[in-house]
Amino acid sequence: MLTPTLQTARLILRPLSLADAPAIQRGFNNWNVIRNLAAVVPWPYPPDGAETFVRLQLDRIAAGEELYQWVLALRDGDGEAIGNIHFRPRMDSTKGHRGFWLAEPYWNRGLMSEAVAAVNDFAFGPLGLDQFTVCNVASNIASRRVKQKTGAEFVGFIEVAHHNGETRSEHGSCGARRGCNAKKSNALPPEIVGATRSPSRQAPPAQTPAAPPAAGCGRRRQ
Repeated sequence: MLTPTLQTARLILRPLSLADAPAIQRGFNNWNVIRNLAAVVPWPYPPDGAETFVRLQLDRIAAGEELYQWVLALRDGDGEAIGNIHFRPRMDSTKGHRGFWLAEPYWNRGLMSEAVAAVNDFAFGPLGLDQFTVCNVASNIASRRVKQKTGAEFVGFIEVAHHNGETRSEHGSCGARRGCNAKKSNALPPEIVGATRSPSRQAPPAQTPAAPPAAGCGRRRQ
C-alpha cells in the first residue's frame, strides 16, 4: 500500500518527497530536536543530511519495503514540511514501529498528538493491525505526553543510547482493542511521570554520522 495523504483539523500528512529535503534540513538540523533521538542519528547533521535521508527512504519504498513516510504541513500554511512521522508495521526493532519529530517553532500546540492520532487510525483501520510498539527516551516528557494522549500503554524500560547521554527508554504498546487514540492518565508508570528533561542545552562534541534521521527512539516533540 502506498503512503496515503491523511488530514486532521489543522494538518495535512502527505507522502514524503524529494522536494521536502530543504525544509527537513532547516527543521531537523537543531540540537533541541536531535538531543532526544537515538545516537545513531548523525550529529552534527551534515549539509546533505535531509536529501540523503529522503532518497534512502524513497529507495526503500520503491524496493517494496512496507514503510510509510509522512511529512506534516499546516492546512492554513504554505505547504512546507514542519515535521515527519514514519511507520514500519513489520519492523522487528526495540525502537518501535513509529517515530516522529516536529520543528521547534511548532512545539506546544498539540500538533504532533493530532498527527499521531491520524496515523493510529490508519494503522488500525486500512492496515488492520491489532497493536504496535512505541518508544521514547525516559526524560522526553513531550514525547511521553503524545503517547499518553493517544492511548499508548507503558510496557517496560529498555536500553537505547541517545544523544543527550541517556540510555533509559520507555517502551510502550498501542492497541486497537485498548482504544489507542483515547486519552489515558495511566499510560506510563507513576514513578517517572514527574521526570525532568536533561538540563543540558549544549550540543556535545562532534560524533561520526552513522545514519539518517529515520532511525531512533523517542522522536521529539508535541
